[in-house]
Amino acid sequence: MRAIDLQRRLERHSGWLIFGILLVSSIGGLVQVLPSVLDDGLATPAAGTVPYDPVALTGRDIYIRESCSTCHSQQVRPLLAEVLRYGPFSKAGEFAFDRPFLWGSKRTGPDLHRVGGKYSDAWHRIHLLDPRAVVPDSIMPAYPWLAERPADSGGMIQAKMRALRRLGHPYTDAEIEAAPAALQGLTEVDALVAFLQGLGASGSGGSP
Repeated sequence: MRAIDLQRRLERHSGWLIFGILLVSSIGGLVQVLPSVLDDGLATPAAGTVPYDPVALTGRDIYIRESCSTCHSQQVRPLLAEVLRYGPFSKAGEFAFDRPFLWGSKRTGPDLHRVGGKYSDAWHRIHLLDPRAVVPDSIMPAYPWLAERPADSGGMIQAKMRALRRLGHPYTDAEIEAAPAALQGLTEVDALVAFLQGLGASGSGGSP
């Protein structure tokens, strides 16, 4: 009875009810956020995990802009069914160079953390521009504009790399200086394919 009485009192006093909702939500948020903040494994790169090169880094930004992580997760859970379907389960150190993390929780489409090298560049390109040309039952939308826009139309790649270096990514001056040339002549679909092909066994940061 006491629990019922407490519930009734909360429901009659909107201020306390709002406070209770905020308190419970805050606890839930801390439970999710604190492990990632306090886990040193997320800051220590796994073997073979390196920072994204300029093309893959640009592709990752496009991936975020187009909300690909809404339908695709990037975290293979340590469950037998997941490992059999997607490959080795994800490890903390593989995300050392991911800002922000793109783990995701909803899978309208398959998990992509081990997609690198699974298909050819040509397959990815067709799949992005006209999904049903390679997967007839796909419900993924087409992204034809990616083939029309230059990869670094904003000229921001060097600024991005400098900002990430301040956060601990080991980009050298030479790598930052050469970044615009690496993107020259490429379209957004080229960059996005490069990002996807870098997701694989060597870690989400890309292959060395």
